[in-house]
Amino acid sequence: MPLTFTLDPTVTPALRDGVLGLWADVSKAGGAVGFVPPVTREEIRPELVKHLAAMAEGRHRLLVGCDETGEVAATAFFSFNTHRLMTHWVWLYTVMVHPRHQGKGYGRDLLAAAADAARGFDGIDAIRLTCRGGLGLERFYGSCGYKEVGRVPAAIRVAPGDDRDDITLLLPLA
Repeated sequence: MPLTFTLDPTVTPALRDGVLGLWADVSKAGGAVGFVPPVTREEIRPELVKHLAAMAEGRHRLLVGCDETGEVAATAFFSFNTHRLMTHWVWLYTVMVHPRHQGKGYGRDLLAAAADAARGFDGIDAIRLTCRGGLGLERFYGSCGYKEVGRVPAAIRVAPGDDRDDITLLLPLA
């Protein structure tokens, strides 16, 4: 069953808890979403609160993919630039698909839905995102049309002695 995507869903306690649960499960499975295992929901909660506050201020927008049972299965946050010379592109953050749904094409579906949503934003010509090296994510994003435009070697310290590249990718929307 395909996911059902919603841009700017109403933030209810169920949605908040669903995104938090997704983020924790992805992190515990080794997903590159800002945390490394072991991690708890309570450790992730402050970061989610920051995202939700930015949404309330109009600086972020949320795209959610729900599975056939209505559970949050995928997310991506858009972040808008405030610098007047960079308002023509958006950042895509916290791109996640629940581990139980990986391998079903939902990551591609999420990125396609994100591109479709961004095309509807006034004046937006491109999406930028970053990913952690060492996991093959740049190949996945590349297969979805993103081009690598920058790389900072060893910029992400996952653990002592485990430094990864910070890779920037761009998807032109034209």
